[in-house]
Amino acid sequence: MRYVFIVNPFAGSGDSEALIREAVNNSKHTDECEIYLTKAPEDATKFVREYPTDEETRFIACGGDGTINEVFNGAVGKPNTSVSCYPCGSGNDFVKVFGADKFKDIEAIMEAPAKPIDLIKVGDRYSNNVTNFGFDTTVAITINKEREKTGHGNKNAYTKGIITALIKSMKNKVTVVADGEVINPEGKALLCTVANGQYVGGSFKCAPRAQVDDGWLEVCLIKPISRLRFVRILGPYTEGKHLDDEKMKDIIVYRRAKKVEVKGEPGFAYSLDGEIIYQDNFTLEVAEKAINFAVPG
Repeated sequence: MRYVFIVNPFAGSGDSEALIREAVNNSKHTDECEIYLTKAPEDATKFVREYPTDEETRFIACGGDGTINEVFNGAVGKPNTSVSCYPCGSGNDFVKVFGADKFKDIEAIMEAPAKPIDLIKVGDRYSNNVTNFGFDTTVAITINKEREKTGHGNKNAYTKGIITALIKSMKNKVTVVADGEVINPEGKALLCTVANGQYVGGSFKCAPRAQVDDGWLEVCLIKPISRLRFVRILGPYTEGKHLDDEKMKDIIVYRRAKKVEVKGEPGFAYSLDGEIIYQDNFTLEVAEKAINFAVPG
């Protein structure tokens, strides 16, 4: 098997490249390994998509959630292919559903068995973790602006994003349709997540019931609320207890669906695994068993 490490040299604190090279050089699989440093946004997708896979090949995304998403998008549909990751970004949300510590050993990543998992198809793109909009997107836009300034994200950027959203994004005009049912007839929402994974924003367990291989999208919409109540629910939402919290039953709409249609106003934005996309209307569909993903034991 070929092991191709796709390294984002600017991910996280930007010092992971040397650690990866050392681990690869000391590996018993070193002769089957290759390291590629990404050069620009979407470069990982292009590289993986064009990489020949006449023999079994494992692409290992080394970076944050953005790098992982790019590798997934390049690898989906390719023959003789599996994907894994060495998370070294600022959030590393996707791997938390499996247990993030499992992905710290590069040798174990190479030798781990792969199994098919679902993805979320959004137009001609795929989301492996969470696609979200409303309050969450305002947070992500702020994080991205901070990343442009500093070259990487951090927990302070998440905090700044929340404060910005509290000011600007408490009542968003959007209609969400899950498997034909309009789940917010009033056409407004504080936020909505459509999830394959469980975590978003570095620490928020937005979809505690999500499983990456069950063939369902987890849809959670929170209705507009006051800033004071938002502060009160932040704890349960962060810990993933919101779906079972009786005090939140009146503001949460939860569904499992195969297809979700979103209808926003001009200039509407959503976050696809952290990437901001501006699109008024879009559809999300579950892509069952779309790719082989390797998880160390």
